[in-house]
Amino acid sequence: MNRSTFLRWGLALATSLSPCFLAAAPPAERIVILATTTSTQDSGLLDELLPLFEKQTGYQVKTIAVGSGQAIAMGKRGEADVLLVHSPEAEKALVAEGSGVNRRIVMHNDFILVGPAADPAGIAKHTAAESFQRIAATKSLFLSRGDNSGTHAQELKLWKAAGIPFEGQTWYQQTGQGMGQTLAIATEKKAYTLSDRGTYLALRKKLGLPILHEGDPALRNVYHVIEVNPARFPKANAAGARAFADFMVSKPVQARIKEFGISLYGSPLFFPDAEVPKLDAGRS
Repeated sequence: MNRSTFLRWGLALATSLSPCFLAAAPPAERIVILATTTSTQDSGLLDELLPLFEKQTGYQVKTIAVGSGQAIAMGKRGEADVLLVHSPEAEKALVAEGSGVNRRIVMHNDFILVGPAADPAGIAKHTAAESFQRIAATKSLFLSRGDNSGTHAQELKLWKAAGIPFEGQTWYQQTGQGMGQTLAIATEKKAYTLSDRGTYLALRKKLGLPILHEGDPALRNVYHVIEVNPARFPKANAAGARAFADFMVSKPVQARIKEFGISLYGSPLFFPDAEVPKLDAGRS
């Protein structure tokens, strides 16, 4: 069989294959680098979702779980393909400068203030700003992640809203660690800290920290998925990034997010938002 005959035979075979068979073909670039927050990792959400994504698409996800600030910095340098983060102002800046594209809302939970059961600062039944003011006034130990994460950025906003000069104070300490580690240190030192609800619920049985303040509108915590801009970073796996982003906002995955955590913790750790984009308006 000469080359032209072989090629014609091969083309005929390919066109006879069913669309579903062709769709199952492995992607040209299999690895997708996901830069995300420690909360999506510590909560167990990625353990729930990534195997499903890999099975459905043929991609393999390499996860780098850091603070949102570090994840966004990776996006700016083209060191990741897709981001799943919760630092709205930094996210907007990433898209505005052209390093990220197709920013889409995925889900939300909220931040909570946790601390020693004795609550020496008496923050229960106060607003978030009042709680921070009372922590400062009583010089009660407060642990900050101090890692440029989305949680750290939210914490800084709360200190600013409270009008408290906290830097350099002996009662204010930074761990430089992720959420899980910071919660563990806060338990050991009987300190206050700000946590996302998902990570806290996932680790609650190991902690000695009750929730002392929750439900404040200022504590809303929104997550977005952002693809790294392939026009700026040609080596990025644009197809894999789009596949992952589409997966996260798809109806079946949004349904899984809605149920995630209920069986183990009695309540969901995250709330899906992809089908209600109005939640994003004015908040992120």
